[in-house]
Amino acid sequence: MKTNPEIFKAYDIRGVYGQDLDDKTAYLLGQAYVELRRKDGKTGESNIVVAEDMRLSSPQLKSSLIKGLTEAGANVIDIGLASTPTFYFAVANYGYDGGIIVSASHNPAEWNGFKLVREKALPVSGESGIYFLRDKVVNGDFKLAKIAGEILKKDDVLKKQIEHDLQFADLEKIKPLKVAVDPANGMGAQYTEELFKYLPCELIKMNFKLDGTFPAHEADPIKEENLIYLQKTVIKEKADLGIAIDGDGDRIFFIDNNGEAIDQSIIRGILAMIFLREKPGAKICYDIRPGRITRDLIEKNGGIPIVTRVGHSLIKEQAIKEGAYFAGESSGHFFLNTELGCFEVPVIIILKLLQEFSQSNKTVSEFIDPYKKYYHSGEINSVVENKEAVFAKIEKIYKDGEINKLDGITVEYPNFWFNVRGSNTELKLRLNLEAKSKEIMEEKRDEVLKIILGNKTN
Repeated sequence: MKTNPEIFKAYDIRGVYGQDLDDKTAYLLGQAYVELRRKDGKTGESNIVVAEDMRLSSPQLKSSLIKGLTEAGANVIDIGLASTPTFYFAVANYGYDGGIIVSASHNPAEWNGFKLVREKALPVSGESGIYFLRDKVVNGDFKLAKIAGEILKKDDVLKKQIEHDLQFADLEKIKPLKVAVDPANGMGAQYTEELFKYLPCELIKMNFKLDGTFPAHEADPIKEENLIYLQKTVIKEKADLGIAIDGDGDRIFFIDNNGEAIDQSIIRGILAMIFLREKPGAKICYDIRPGRITRDLIEKNGGIPIVTRVGHSLIKEQAIKEGAYFAGESSGHFFLNTELGCFEVPVIIILKLLQEFSQSNKTVSEFIDPYKKYYHSGEINSVVENKEAVFAKIEKIYKDGEINKLDGITVEYPNFWFNVRGSNTELKLRLNLEAKSKEIMEEKRDEVLKIILGNKTN
């Protein structure tokens, strides 16, 4: 089969195995990646980390990928089954030249793909390399190296990662909380199990067996239906906290002791508050989707809020450019920018929150209640043929508001604010709106939706 060029997206490579991509795609990608690093100016030997998730097609894709890399002259460090954060840590901590993980994150079982990084786990995004790789893979014209690279297996990365991350917390300040965790049969089970060996907490394990068929539910915690079983378990077991993790382990969501999902903008704001104690006056990045409480808490705690475009690669690039210490995305990606690099650190995030909640002497719901100040529409997707026409109409209708075009169009008024942006891969517009009251939120949500769907002409 021919590789479908549409699988090469803005942040990663993803498609249906056997339909959009196959083992030959992986082989050619390995060769193309070595060419990309040469294009970057990387000369001499390259040491590239390779990892895989638990999907059924991952072993053969990884094998073909390694063949492509080594035949192009690169040495491969094979760390085996790993979450994306563990993969990032391997690249950054050991000073390797880059890496590729075989994973399709939270996508359904029949999908697979690749996330790629340079040194220090710097993401390869569309403009910074993925589209170059697309052209190389589709054309398929490569020269083999005179001397093939070697393969080294490394199996202690997870242990080293946990040891590193534990330094960010004072374990004596974490109380014996009861914590329910659902990694949805995905890679987050690995680091959760290893982490809780060091904690005084009781771990209630749900769907911890690695299974690329996702028998319990889809591994995407941003969808409310995928949180239901965890929420019920938190209530039934009288747990203090629930944690939901996506398929490759780089996104995390939290449930309070009443079984209610905690808004990510609140989690992000609390984390900003925590990290600003360590780095007073630091810059904190957050994506442009409404979540005003994040900005409130950054400013209240003496930080400098920096708004970014949506997308984990884009927010990392902006955090590095700005020298921000912490960054958080509404979709559950949380990053630290340290001497190792800037990438997702879910283990550190869990540790920080467990310590903060423990020291508050409050239940989690009591702790977060003061931050429930705003009302959010949730992300609403609409199929739209002409995105630019909708943006123009919104700009005209709301011309007396404060307008920002960093990512789509953002409009701010004193009592409500919203962002409308286009999907990178579909004919869809995504609306996120927030307001100071539920009534205003519902009224303005419906008003903006009518404009998006073309039912309002003024």
